[in-house]
Amino acid sequence: MASEYNYLIQSDSLVINGVDDAKKFQKLVEALDIVQMCKEEQEQAYAMIAAVLWLGNISFQSIDNEHYVEASADEALTSAARLMGCTSNELNQALSTHRVQAGKDSFAKKLTLQQAIDTRDALAKFIYASLFDWLVEQINKSLGVHKKYIGRSISILDIYGFESFKKNSFEQFCINYANERLQQHFNRHLFKLEQEEYGLDGIDWNNVDFEDNQECLDLFEKKPLGIFSLLDEESNFPNSTDFTLANKLKQHLHSSSYFKGDRGRAFGVRHFAGEVLYDTNGFLEKNRDSLNSELVQLLSSCNSQLPRLFARKRINQSLKPTISSDTPKQSVGTNFKGQLFKLMHQLENTKPHFIRCIKPNCKQLPDMYEEELVLQQLRYCGILEVVKISRAGYPTRMTHLEFAERYGFLLLETNASQDPLSISVAVLKQFNVLPDMYRVGFTKLYLRTGQIGALEDRRKQVLQGVIQVQKYFRGHRARRLFHELNKGAKTIQSFVCGENIRRKYAIEANRCSSFASHLLDEQLASVIYLQSVIRGWLARRDFNNMHNLKQLNRESVKSRRKDMPHEQQIQVVPSVMAELQRKVLKAEAILGQKEQENATLREQLQQYEARWLEYEAKMKSMEDMWQKQMASLQTSLAAARKSLAADSNAGQRRGDVVSPRYYDSEDNVSMGSRTPVGNMPDVVGGRENGSLNAVGNLLKEFEQRRQTFDDDAKSLAEIRMAQPTSNVNPDDEFRRLKRRFETWKKEYKLRLKETKARLHKRGYESDKTRRKWWEKLGSRS
Repeated sequence: MASEYNYLIQSDSLVINGVDDAKKFQKLVEALDIVQMCKEEQEQAYAMIAAVLWLGNISFQSIDNEHYVEASADEALTSAARLMGCTSNELNQALSTHRVQAGKDSFAKKLTLQQAIDTRDALAKFIYASLFDWLVEQINKSLGVHKKYIGRSISILDIYGFESFKKNSFEQFCINYANERLQQHFNRHLFKLEQEEYGLDGIDWNNVDFEDNQECLDLFEKKPLGIFSLLDEESNFPNSTDFTLANKLKQHLHSSSYFKGDRGRAFGVRHFAGEVLYDTNGFLEKNRDSLNSELVQLLSSCNSQLPRLFARKRINQSLKPTISSDTPKQSVGTNFKGQLFKLMHQLENTKPHFIRCIKPNCKQLPDMYEEELVLQQLRYCGILEVVKISRAGYPTRMTHLEFAERYGFLLLETNASQDPLSISVAVLKQFNVLPDMYRVGFTKLYLRTGQIGALEDRRKQVLQGVIQVQKYFRGHRARRLFHELNKGAKTIQSFVCGENIRRKYAIEANRCSSFASHLLDEQLASVIYLQSVIRGWLARRDFNNMHNLKQLNRESVKSRRKDMPHEQQIQVVPSVMAELQRKVLKAEAILGQKEQENATLREQLQQYEARWLEYEAKMKSMEDMWQKQMASLQTSLAAARKSLAADSNAGQRRGDVVSPRYYDSEDNVSMGSRTPVGNMPDVVGGRENGSLNAVGNLLKEFEQRRQTFDDDAKSLAEIRMAQPTSNVNPDDEFRRLKRRFETWKKEYKLRLKETKARLHKRGYESDKTRRKWWEKLGSRS
């Protein structure tokens, strides 16, 4: 599709005929990409533009030499139909025929050449206008217009301006009418409303005369004898022409001073910018909306998306007038006037600011200034009157309350009871403002140009002084607060740093102490090992030297004895004896030293033996005490055993009457318990078994504890005998052993009492059970 319509456009020599056109087309594509229009939508827009161009090239030919025509089956017809998404036959039928409704029946009517051309042009104009509206809608949708509207906006209205050519048609007529309406808006805001405000507020004011164009607007808009009304009326007549339109305008509007009738089809209108002569040729055709129902139906049946969208909007618009008015459809001029009224309504709800553009010359050349042309534009646009009213008026306007609030503090003497009007007048008098330079109204204070400047300068100076005072005060307060915060921060930092350093020091001290002790132990072990090695080496060296010396002495003595005579040998003996005596004396000294050390060790051994005897006496006393306590505990256990044995014997005697095989021999008499092995009933046997087991457990624990304490005492004695210089203190160990024995004794006595109580209780219950069992046994026998 893209290559097709690009070829079609190129063949018409309108686009991409040169480097400049190619660059412009590339910029167009980039702009469409910026507004987020997808490639498919761009291709559809290009297709509609190409279809409009091909529609303009469609020609018509007569049928059988009659005045009715049909479209020529050439490239223009087929290309336009293909781009629109319909067939050539459908497009030909829509352009060359018109369906007329006659009651319930309808028939197709052939069109003349002029009617077919008008239909073709109406279709092209409709597609082009709809495409323009669609592009604007897509751009607004991409920019998010009206999505985040908060009630305030800045709008810019740019209009082409007043037009006056040698031949002015319907387009210039509509443009100049829009300029006339905007000029009325300009005059209303700059002349009418301002002068009315002066009068309403009681200001002595001489009105400035200006040219009001309301009568010219009435010439266009008045009903039923305005130009637009007469144009619509003439457009609805089937046999009307442009000449009849001109005659009707001259007939009804000749009395207006702003209308001028001319010969033929021309008429003139005196606008605010000057008189313009219009030619009515083509007015009726351009004003009529000649898009018939067959063309709308054709667009609805097209395969392309955009033609169907245009047709749907057209149908929706055609339904609205039937609901609101009796007119079946509106003309182009009426639609233009309605859109202009809507625009003016929006402008009335805003605060306008006007910018007038003055054309310096008609040749569109730089650095050329035509005084007559510029003066004519200034005079026509009302700029001279605006300057006049601005110089004579009071552009600065403020309510009394606003003026008092803004400049009231500049008074040297203030009084809170004064009203805003009095404060405003007092401020003006204090600053020597001349009475001609201001006016006091009912609600506002009006000042001429330049009078507010002195007040603003003084206000600025006072505010700057106030700001300076505030600045220094805030700076002083900020600095004081900073110093306080800095001092507090430093204090906190000092405490935190001290705590951190103390913690680090404690960690380092612990680490260094552990490391130092470990290092000291390692160094000491190394020194001892080194000393042992050195001493061993020295001892071995001395021993080897002595051994070697003895060998040498022996060998030398032997050799001398052999070589020397007997007398010389006898002479050597005294020297050897002296050496031997010296060694003997040395050995005796060493022996005496060793005997002293042995005596010292004997004394230490006697002391250790005395202390050991003392420890043995203490151990014997503690053993006696343990024996006594054990005896008391054994006595208590024997009493409990006897009471339990008595109960058991009584039960046994009763059981022996029936059968002696219910109990075996007493093998565990020393433990004070019997073991039943017969068929005694479960109740009696179970209870006696539980009692015997409890006593047996106590006896077993007693024997185990006694054995444990004896073993601990013996182990302490063995340790003491094996290592008399040990670091273990026997007294402390015996005290701990005694405390453990006392604790266990208390707990054991308590459990013994509980066992006795439980035995007495169970003995009573067992008697009752045995009696019941005995009675049952007697009844059986």
